[in-house]
Amino acid sequence: MQSIKIFSCLFLILLVHAGFAWHHNQSQDAGPDVPSGKLRSMSFAPYHEGFSPNVGKFPLPEHVDADLGSVADKTYTIRTYSVGGGMQPTPEFARKHGVEMIMGGWLGDGHEENKIEIAALIQAANQNQDIVKRVIVGNEVMLRKDMNIDTLIGYIRQVKQAIKQPVTFADVWSSYMQYPQLFNEVDFITIHILPYWEDEPVAIEQAAIHVEKIVKQIEDKAHSMGVNKPILIGESGWPAVGRQRGAAVPSVVNETRFIRDLIQVANRHGFDYNIVEAFNQPWKSNNEGVVGANWGLLNIDREPVFPLTGPVFENSDWQLELVWSMMVFLLAATVFFRQLKTMSFTKILAFLTLAQLFSICLITMTDLLWHTSYSVWQQIYCVLMVVGNVLLSILLLQRYSDLFNNRPTAENRARVLRTGYLFFAGLAVLKTYHLAFDARYLSFESQQFAIPVLGILGFMLYSVLGQVRLNLQTLKLTEITGFNMQSNWECYFAYLLTFGIPAVVIGECYIFMSGYDFKQAHAELLQGIPVAMGYSLQNQQLVSWLFCILILAIPFWHRTSEKLVSAHY
Repeated sequence: MQSIKIFSCLFLILLVHAGFAWHHNQSQDAGPDVPSGKLRSMSFAPYHEGFSPNVGKFPLPEHVDADLGSVADKTYTIRTYSVGGGMQPTPEFARKHGVEMIMGGWLGDGHEENKIEIAALIQAANQNQDIVKRVIVGNEVMLRKDMNIDTLIGYIRQVKQAIKQPVTFADVWSSYMQYPQLFNEVDFITIHILPYWEDEPVAIEQAAIHVEKIVKQIEDKAHSMGVNKPILIGESGWPAVGRQRGAAVPSVVNETRFIRDLIQVANRHGFDYNIVEAFNQPWKSNNEGVVGANWGLLNIDREPVFPLTGPVFENSDWQLELVWSMMVFLLAATVFFRQLKTMSFTKILAFLTLAQLFSICLITMTDLLWHTSYSVWQQIYCVLMVVGNVLLSILLLQRYSDLFNNRPTAENRARVLRTGYLFFAGLAVLKTYHLAFDARYLSFESQQFAIPVLGILGFMLYSVLGQVRLNLQTLKLTEITGFNMQSNWECYFAYLLTFGIPAVVIGECYIFMSGYDFKQAHAELLQGIPVAMGYSLQNQQLVSWLFCILILAIPFWHRTSEKLVSAHY
C-alpha cells in the first residue's frame, strides 16, 4: 500500500513537470520572416574559442575563410572593424564567397597606431574596390573619448581624399547629436541604435518603434543643417543571454523578434542596416559580462542561435534538460525510497516535490553556468558551484527525511549542512555588494542560490505540515540544519544580506542616472530618481535576486534578535 502511494506521487510529479516543460517550451512566432532569409549586412569578427584581441590572439586565415562560408547564405554584406589583427585576407575570402564588405578601420587613443591603421585602410580599400563598397573610419571613438572631434575629422578627410568609396564614421546615435559637425564630414550617416543598451532601456515590444523614432530624429537634425544623406544603422541587435536592464530582457525569442521587426521598419522607411553580429564573442565577456558575449546569429561553434525564417524555440535543448532532471529526481527517489515508506501521503508528496524542484534547479543552473563560462577559471567555478549545490541538495533531502520521520539528524551531517549555508550566505554577500557597486555588466546569478533558498522554503513547508507557527524562532539556522550551535559572528550575515537589498537597488538606479542621455532627459535629480527606480523595479532578474538574499537572511535574524534583546537588558 505504501509503495502505491510512493509510485503515485512519482507519477503525478513527473507528469506535471513534463506537462509544464512541454507547455513552456513551445515554438513561438517571432514576426515575419527575413526576406529571402538573408540580411543586408552583419558585423563580422571571426574570433573562435580561445582567440581574443585582448591577449593578441587574432583569427587565422582559415578561420576567416570558413566563417565567411558560414554566413554567405545569411547576408549580402559584412561589416568589419579593423584592417589588421588577422583580418588582412578578408577581402580575398569575401570575393571567394560572393559577399561584399563595409570595411572599417579601428581608431584608438594612440596616434602612431592610428596612422598605421589609416594607411592600411586606404591601401585595402583601393586594392579591393570590387568588394569594399563603403568604408568606416573609426568605431565609437567619441563614445570612448579616445580623441577630440577635430582629430577624428582629420582622419575622415584623409581617407575621403585617398579613396573612391563613400566614407563615414560610426558611433552611437547620441554622438552625432552631440557633434553635429560630423553630418557635413561623412558621405553617409552611420549610427548605432541598441535599444537594450540605451541609457533608458527599451522593452522588446517598443524596440523597433524606438529605432524608427531615433532615425527620424537624426534625419530632422541633418535636414536642419541642410544635409540630406543616406543613413546606415551601423549596429543594431539584441542579446540572447545575460542580465536584464529595466524591461529589456535578453532572450533568443527577443533577439529574433527584434531583428525581424527592425528589417520591417528599415524596408518601410528605406534606410540601410547592419546587424550586430555574426557570431557570439566569448572574449567580450571580459569587458561586458555574459550579455556582451551573446549577440550573434551563430554561437561559438558556428551553430544557429535562431533561424531567420519560421518559428523560434527559446530553449531547443529543453527535452534533454527534462530527461536529465527526471533522471536525477528518480535517483533521489530511489536513494530515499526506504525512508519514504514510513511517511504519510502528504509528506511523501512534499518530499518528492522538493526533490524534483532541486533536480530542475540543478540541471538548469548547470546548463546555464557551463554555457556562460568563457575561461578556465569560470569553468572551475562552474564545477565547484555544481558540486556545492549537489552536496547541499543531498544534505537537505536527508534533513527533510529525518524531519518527516521524526528522527534526529546526525550531528556530523547537521554540521556540514550548517557549513554549507554559511558558505552560500557568504558568497551571496560578496555577489550582492559587487552588484551594488559595479553592476552594469554583471548578471544576477539567482540560479546558483535557488537550492539554498528552496531549502529554507522547504523548511517553511515542513512547519506548515507540522502545524507549527512560522516565526524567526522556527526558522533559525539551528532548526533548519539540526546543528544546535551558532557563533556570535553569524548574525552579521543577516545585516549584510538585508542591507544589501537597498544597496543593489541604489546601485542599479545610479547606473541609469549616470548615463549622459538620461541626465539630458531628466536634468533634475528629484525628477530622475523615480524614473530610475521604475526601471530598476521592472527588472525581474533583480527582483528575483533580492528575493533570494532576503530568504537567505532569514535563518540568521534569530541570532541577531537575541543579541538585540540581550543588549537592551
